[in-house]
Amino acid sequence: MIFKTIPLVTFFIIIPLFYFWIPYRHRWTFLLLASGAFYLYHSWKWEYLFLLFLLTLINYSTALWMERCESSFKKKTFFSLCILSNLGILFLFKYFIFFSHSIGTIFDSPSIWSKTLSTDFILPVGISFYTFKNLSYSIDVYRAYQKPERHFGIYALYVTFFPQILAGPIERAARFLPQFYERFNFDYQRVTSGFKLIFWGIFQKSVIADNLGLLVDPVYNHPTQYQGLNLTLATVFFAFQIFYDFSGYSDMAIGVGQVMGYKTMANFNCPYLSTSVTEFWRRWHISLSTWLRDYLYIPLGGNRVPVLRWYWNLFLVLLICGLWHGANWTFILWGGLHGFFLIFSIMTQGIRRRTNEAFGLDHIPKLHHFLKFLITFFLVCFAWILFRANNISDALYIISHLGVGWSGILHWETLKSALGSQHNYFQWMVGVASIGFIMVTHFLQRRGRIMDRLAQEPVLFRWTIYYALIHAFLLLRPSETRMFIYFQF
Repeated sequence: MIFKTIPLVTFFIIIPLFYFWIPYRHRWTFLLLASGAFYLYHSWKWEYLFLLFLLTLINYSTALWMERCESSFKKKTFFSLCILSNLGILFLFKYFIFFSHSIGTIFDSPSIWSKTLSTDFILPVGISFYTFKNLSYSIDVYRAYQKPERHFGIYALYVTFFPQILAGPIERAARFLPQFYERFNFDYQRVTSGFKLIFWGIFQKSVIADNLGLLVDPVYNHPTQYQGLNLTLATVFFAFQIFYDFSGYSDMAIGVGQVMGYKTMANFNCPYLSTSVTEFWRRWHISLSTWLRDYLYIPLGGNRVPVLRWYWNLFLVLLICGLWHGANWTFILWGGLHGFFLIFSIMTQGIRRRTNEAFGLDHIPKLHHFLKFLITFFLVCFAWILFRANNISDALYIISHLGVGWSGILHWETLKSALGSQHNYFQWMVGVASIGFIMVTHFLQRRGRIMDRLAQEPVLFRWTIYYALIHAFLLLRPSETRMFIYFQF
């Protein structure tokens, strides 16, 4: 696993501790240098560190220029150039090859640029995250919601802060920048709570997400060798794999910040307990969904426009959300499908209300709630097929073969045969048991993070759970190295 490497352990555990040995006035310098080294190690190229510095400098300088502008035209000009620079660099490094290849395929004339660049090109890690951080800052300054930061080092630290640089959360400057001017002293309870959260994040990633990945990858990398039960289980397993992979990293990032005293926004709120796709997006990747709401959906008019325009706003925002995740048609279709889900739910509100009344579901609230939860989970899992599939053709095969080969599956021997060898059968059972554990923790986290809730329990019970988690981590973590899924975005 990537976080087992010495550099990441150093940054996520030792650096926060060294932070308190550094004199207060030099802490920002220490964190900035540490963040630069952290990014350089994971980006593999000095050029990408320079790219990060360039974008940071552009947004920092533009904010100061906009503040000095007396003419609204000049201010708008500076702002427009800044936005174009951010989006232009993001497009060049993340989407140029994809769109060039797509256009070439349409016109049956592959672009020489896509051939040349794709031979030796690595996507700058975290570019989508730090670009959106810069964009939100510049937009807020332009709107006069945020005063320009005059200290370049502090602003650079906000953009490059090492727990967030690779996979978020996408913190807003108004909330996070002022924290770098606060003086945080060592607090035993806060520090230990932060380290527990870091370990919980590692546990989610290594014991749950990576073990589920062992079941998902063979099926999704060679889908034509499977059908029915295997495709369905792999899809459900991926839904939980991506959640605990990303949630694990988010908890680690929050924990690192908490050790040093910084408050980081929560990125997830039990999304698989949602009873509608709209609610799912309020609970899933919160820093991104709120970013898209505040800087794209609302400026487009949100729901304060004619109905057809409202539908278009929803669809466009989710389409862009899909594109943000990656330069692949599968991501775009995933976003578009979620946009369709949202629009369809609005269009059918009346029909669903009348159906509920006809079947008396309003008088059975628990059953009604369960059915809504079940339908939402099915829709979200169905959409994950597009997100995880390597290409559209694999996605279409999986979708078209989900219902194949279920006959006789209730017979024990037939079930074992469908799941494969005895070894694979054991792994599938481990996957099912993991999901059971996941749903329990999901349920427990409805009223707060599980580590915070454990801290309130009696000492004997608390440490029994801690030891159990440590032993599970040592015994069940796979030896196969796996990168965090969202590092590719």
